[in-house]
Amino acid sequence: MKIIVTGGAGFLGTRVIRALLAGTGRHDGLPTFDGIVSIDLSPCPLDDPRVVSVTGDIAEPSFVRQIVGADTAGIYHLAAVLSGGSEADFDLATRVNIDGTRALLEAARAAGKAPRFVFTSSLAVFGGPMPEVVPDDMATMPNSTYGAQKAIGELLVNEYSRKGFVDGRVCRLPTISVRPGRPNSAASSFASGIIREPLAGIVADCPVPLDTRMWLSSPGAAVANLVHAMALNGGRIGPWRTLNLPGLCVTVGDMLRSLERIGGPKARALVREAPDRRIMDIVCSWPGAFDTSRATALGFTGDSDFDAVVRQYRAEFPSAHAASEADLRQ
Repeated sequence: MKIIVTGGAGFLGTRVIRALLAGTGRHDGLPTFDGIVSIDLSPCPLDDPRVVSVTGDIAEPSFVRQIVGADTAGIYHLAAVLSGGSEADFDLATRVNIDGTRALLEAARAAGKAPRFVFTSSLAVFGGPMPEVVPDDMATMPNSTYGAQKAIGELLVNEYSRKGFVDGRVCRLPTISVRPGRPNSAASSFASGIIREPLAGIVADCPVPLDTRMWLSSPGAAVANLVHAMALNGGRIGPWRTLNLPGLCVTVGDMLRSLERIGGPKARALVREAPDRRIMDIVCSWPGAFDTSRATALGFTGDSDFDAVVRQYRAEFPSAHAASEADLRQ
């Protein structure tokens, strides 16, 4: 039996695969598997005999049906064109985010085994007037192409679950910060950049007001919750399979104060306020806090505070900031 991970060559996908491999036989409730298949446009960087890397287009039904079969115990659907890229290229985003999701669901349906199906969604499904804390049952009103397409994906996963074609779990992830590496096409990419770059001695632009509320999760918490989502008995979730996952509600100003406490005043001074209307129109339409009591009752967990998130990043990627620390202290 196998677990399939779309976007398996990406930042989140490789971490989920690594966590699954490390926990084989130790996560109560995980479906039994003896291999993992990564599907992406590039090869998965993990070197493990249990991982098979397949490159191809998930929006192509014939390609997906070659991989999803009766031996598929679970599917993680992480691949997507992100928020900024979706606004820039509607047709590509529609093909990947909608057609690709449906192709996977249809392949699972054709296999006839109702595999567990974890779909990563986003707080971008919300928009318009919102309360201070978004309840679990609030209707979606996306204000971006990415949000609209994620909302469509949520409904598809719920419907295919209702029909018994898959055993779905929709995880609305907070914005993940701090991500290592280079900025990506997400409108929220700055949420990592304003921490990551200054810790490396590099200037970073902040495109939104400092009082903008963000709903954040560390990579570690996000991955732990995605593994838990696969292990969770679907009957415990109930008929509506969409969950708001735990996160931290912080303002951008709070994030920069954490940066200063941990990286010092010179690191904080490297962040410039540079308002960008395109990014503000997307990010400032997102909610900043959620009622996650339902997810918490099901065993999902979050971070303690943003200082701990920044420390987690520094501990995992010491080479990303070690060379600059002497300069920052001068």
